[in-house]
Amino acid sequence: MVDQNGEAAIVVKDLRKTFGTQTVLNGIDLNVTKGETVAVLGRSGTGKSVLLKLIVGLHTPDSGSIRIQGKEITQLPLDGLNEIRKKIGFLFQEAALYDSMTLEENVAFPLRRHTKMTEKEQKDRVMELLANVGMDKHFNKLPSQISGGMKKRAGLARALALDPEILLFDEPTAGLDPITSAEIEDLILKLQKERKTASIVVTHDLHGAKTISDRLALIYEGDVVAEGTFEDLRKSQEEFVSKFLREGR
Repeated sequence: MVDQNGEAAIVVKDLRKTFGTQTVLNGIDLNVTKGETVAVLGRSGTGKSVLLKLIVGLHTPDSGSIRIQGKEITQLPLDGLNEIRKKIGFLFQEAALYDSMTLEENVAFPLRRHTKMTEKEQKDRVMELLANVGMDKHFNKLPSQISGGMKKRAGLARALALDPEILLFDEPTAGLDPITSAEIEDLILKLQKERKTASIVVTHDLHGAKTISDRLALIYEGDVVAEGTFEDLRKSQEEFVSKFLREGR
C-alpha cells in the first residue's frame, strides 16, 4: 500500500556510506510499503544496523536518497528531522533503556518530550503500552532488575509511545533464548496486524525473518544481492545466497 502521493512509506535509492576506508553500503535500494515488513539479513558487519541509523537520521549518507512518506530526509535540518522521527519507532538492539529510570518513566519519556498530555493521560498511555507488551506488572522496576527479553518488550513499548507509522527493529531477538525469541516474534506479528505499520527488521536470524516478514533483502559486500520472499531467495543462483540460506537454517 502506498501513501496519498503514490509513494511507499520508505524509499531508499542508491544509498552509500563509508567509514574511513571501509565501504559499508555501496548503492542500496530498498522500498517498504505501509503494512509491509521487510527483513534485512546479512553477515555481521555488513551495514544492516547502519542502514537503520541512516533511515532515522542518526548517520548521514555519503550519497543517495532516503524518502520517508514522500519527504527527502538526507538534507533536512535538525528540526525537520525531529518531526520525521516522531513518525518512526526504533527498537535498538540493546533496547537502549535509561538505566536510572523505571520502565514507566522510560516509556513516558517521549510522551513528556513530544506531547502536551497531562500527567494522568501520560500514565494511562504508558500503562496501556506496557500492558500491550505484557509488562504492566513491572512498571516500577529499573532495567537492571529485569531480563533481556523483558527489556526488549519495554523498549518496544517506548518505541510505540507516539503511535508511529514506521517501525525499525535492530536485531529484536539477539541474545535471547528460543522461547523468548518466539515470544518477541509473536509480539511483532501482533503489532503488525493491529497497526499496519511499515517495518524493517534487521536480523541474522533466518527462521525469525521467515516468520515475521513479508519480504527479505540479503546484503553482501554493501549491496542487496537478493530480494523477495523466502522462496524467491531459495531459488537464487547466487552462491552467497545459497550459502547463507544453507548455513542459516
